[in-house]
Amino acid sequence: MEGLVDDIHRDVLTRVGGIDWCVTEFIRVNDSLLPASVFRRFAPELASGSVTPAGTEMRVQLLGSNPETLAENAALACTLGAPVIDLNFGCPAKTVNKSRGGAVLLKEPELLHRILVAVRAAVPAHIPVTAKMRLGFENTDNALECACALAEGGAAQLVVHARTKTDGYNPPAYWEWVGRIQDVVRVPVYANGEIWSVEDWQRCKRISGASDFMLGRGLIARPDLALQIRAASAGEEPVPLAWPVIHAMVQDFWRRQRACEPFRFAPGRLKQWLVWLARSYPEAKALFTAVRTESDCEVLDGLLGMRAGKSD
Repeated sequence: MEGLVDDIHRDVLTRVGGIDWCVTEFIRVNDSLLPASVFRRFAPELASGSVTPAGTEMRVQLLGSNPETLAENAALACTLGAPVIDLNFGCPAKTVNKSRGGAVLLKEPELLHRILVAVRAAVPAHIPVTAKMRLGFENTDNALECACALAEGGAAQLVVHARTKTDGYNPPAYWEWVGRIQDVVRVPVYANGEIWSVEDWQRCKRISGASDFMLGRGLIARPDLALQIRAASAGEEPVPLAWPVIHAMVQDFWRRQRACEPFRFAPGRLKQWLVWLARSYPEAKALFTAVRTESDCEVLDGLLGMRAGKSD
């Protein structure tokens, strides 16, 4: 998730457990080769074997529409240590789509194919190229064609966000389309969208027929969701983490965000996460209400219970 799931957040979340791999925020590629420093800024894990401190694989995610420059940048990312190149054709943001990035490219299946072919040819054979897509831009007319274009172009996996760009993030997600797409491609298809709980995962699994799942906002709102799903898939009773454990994670996240440069972005990232956590935890909603108009870091320390070194 752009502007929130940076390396600090990836570390905090993957330490909870249950996550097989994660991706960077998308790196925008226009018409030039980006300097290596951009990749290292978005993906500091490149310097540590491309895994988070918990040992979870981190994949480099690119967004753009130019096959040649995407290929060049993907090749560079691989020389820096990227274990997988992930291509984003699912972002619904207007600013992204206006610059021919994300979901707008689902109007052009032939371009999707050219991008995959170019990136696959530029990336070493042992490094997978994966792709994320939605069901279409305004409708699902091209959904199967787009999926085939990506798979036949060389995508080793597809993540399908089961809504169109026009649908945005409004429920429901049309999970049955994941199964339809799996029927026409020979690569694994991951179901994504509107999975907020173990019960949602169970319904998604039943409707989509999928065996693999990508969590986005649901994991931000419930940091142990992947761990709960893993327990349920093993036939065990999920035991949700209590708020004091989540609160300690928020404190750790805040402490590290405010230590970053430029730290002026730290309050915004804290509040953004609390908004999502409020969906699952009443205590997070109360905490957000307390901090929502505050930007002074020392005051925020106190509101988070961290004054004078205090920590839950």
